[in-house]
Amino acid sequence: MNADGSRQRRLTRNPANDVLPAWSPDGLRIAFVSKRDGNSEVYVMNADGSRQRRLTRNPADDADPAWSPDGRSIAFTTTRDGNSEVYVMNPDGSGQRRLTRNPAEDSFPVWSPGGRR
Repeated sequence: MNADGSRQRRLTRNPANDVLPAWSPDGLRIAFVSKRDGNSEVYVMNADGSRQRRLTRNPADDADPAWSPDGRSIAFTTTRDGNSEVYVMNPDGSGQRRLTRNPAEDSFPVWSPGGRR
């Protein structure tokens, strides 16, 4: 929708919940979380809702996508290691790697303004 609330339009159409949208820095893409395949996974789509693609695939839940300031990475949380940890991946879903390793629940990653942390 526009900033004033006008021109609202639906971008996803499936029976699952599509939640936690995160705009790419250039405004062209939106990362989001969907349970359309049975568990929470991170997806990305163009800002108009086209070209929806699943980025993560595992039996655990993935959530909380956050774009890096340069748009080259997406941080997210996952329970694939037994508890909630922060991972990072490329915008096409490749190069997934773990960033945190501790018994605490890590969630909702936020990038530093420069994108180095």
